Amino acid sequence: MSSIRQLSPRLLWQFFDTQCSIPHPSGHEAALRQWITDWAAEKNLAVMQDAIGNLIIRKAATAGMEKRKGVILQAHMDMVPQANADTHHDFTTDPIQPYIDGDWVRARGTTLGADNGIGLAACLAVLADDKVQHGPLEVLLTIDEESGMTGAFGLTPGLLQGEILLNTDSEQDGDVYMGCAGGVDANITLPYEPEPVPAGHQARRLIITGLRGGHSGINIHQGRASANKLLAELLTDINQHTAIRLSELNGGTLRNAIAREASALLTLPADLLDTLANLVDRRRQQYRHEFNGVDDFIQLELAPTELPERVMTTALQQRLGAALLACPHGVMEMSRSMEAVVQSSTNLGVIGTEDEHIHVQCLIRSLNDEGRNRIAEMTAAVFRLAGARCDFDGAYPGWQPNPDSAVMQLVLNTHQELFGVLPEVKVIHAGLECGLFKAAYPEWDMVSFGPTIQGAHSPDERVHIEAVSRFWQLLVRVLKQIPEA
Repeated sequence: MSSIRQLSPRLLWQFFDTQCSIPHPSGHEAALRQWITDWAAEKNLAVMQDAIGNLIIRKAATAGMEKRKGVILQAHMDMVPQANADTHHDFTTDPIQPYIDGDWVRARGTTLGADNGIGLAACLAVLADDKVQHGPLEVLLTIDEESGMTGAFGLTPGLLQGEILLNTDSEQDGDVYMGCAGGVDANITLPYEPEPVPAGHQARRLIITGLRGGHSGINIHQGRASANKLLAELLTDINQHTAIRLSELNGGTLRNAIAREASALLTLPADLLDTLANLVDRRRQQYRHEFNGVDDFIQLELAPTELPERVMTTALQQRLGAALLACPHGVMEMSRSMEAVVQSSTNLGVIGTEDEHIHVQCLIRSLNDEGRNRIAEMTAAVFRLAGARCDFDGAYPGWQPNPDSAVMQLVLNTHQELFGVLPEVKVIHAGLECGLFKAAYPEWDMVSFGPTIQGAHSPDERVHIEAVSRFWQLLVRVLKQIPEA
């Protein structure tokens, strides 16, 4: 039994611990969904699965509160699967191992899944605890939020009857969110042009590790290093020496996570081994200085390895290196109307070499469609100059702020009553599902809040224990104070 089950609020942490024991990365939520379905049925709660795979669970109002406005309490069931290089973890079969680390809960060598597992656990705890007072309640649990927002895209109009949606997918105690960025995925493919490995060559693997990574929206403004962009810079150095040949390169694992690790397989004549080592050493020293205090543990290594069967043509190697170096990455524009809010950004999330092509994935985010489309066109232009194909999919809208939101004012007032301070109202530079919900349910009044979660989308993910308690107190009090229809 995990020690986190003894934390307060106990019911919430017990649900979270159970969730950790059931593998549920994006695209593999079926086991967790079935457990929730069986549990809800045992509790005599009305539960249904919609056509796309979302769960909707209903609980009748507390006696005397039947005339309150209906509330939809919402979370997503999937988690981001990221593990450290020295951690052997199969996210489709192995449980997450949570543990208490001072004031925080984290996982051993992997993402924790507090994003959005704490919100999910809170939803289940509300359903389980008959002492929580509320009006007509629906709990909406969506699938595949982290890798494509499939559940939100597929939500059918008319299934839910509530008027107010409380999204639990925010990650800073003391902040309340009334808007979020939209986004689109850029999928780039470049045909692999092979040649035989030149005679007399040796092989070396260039490895970049030790970066913090993080959420490509929430952390994008913090100046963290991207392993993929560092690899592009090193490839630019290497391409000054045409006898050094590139066989493959790989970096990052998710388009919505800042790349923490990257590698390249190189071949070269023996007389250039010292030259390559010097190039890597110079960049190592540069990065340790440049990212001091932000990414303090960047490692660049060269390791002997077996010769590959092929290398890229020199022309492809040069085009690819130039395209990756020029590929937009990071904050592109700050908001003109909201201070210290990122307007638009993009993340060079994944680089991979396959049999017949090299693929690259970027996630472009913006508070408006114009900014999103501008960066998409820029990205496509860069890679098309290199001979690549660039396709876009998964576009989703932002959630436009509503300054007249009644539920927002209720949450602000309730927070002040409980904790003696007004929370900050913010717009998050991440893709909450709320923007998509507005397409199917334009009349919903929505707000998002949650506990403090740091390092989301990376193995450094951790959730603050006291912030979870405050989140629970706020959620319970808001449910109690929802007005009549």
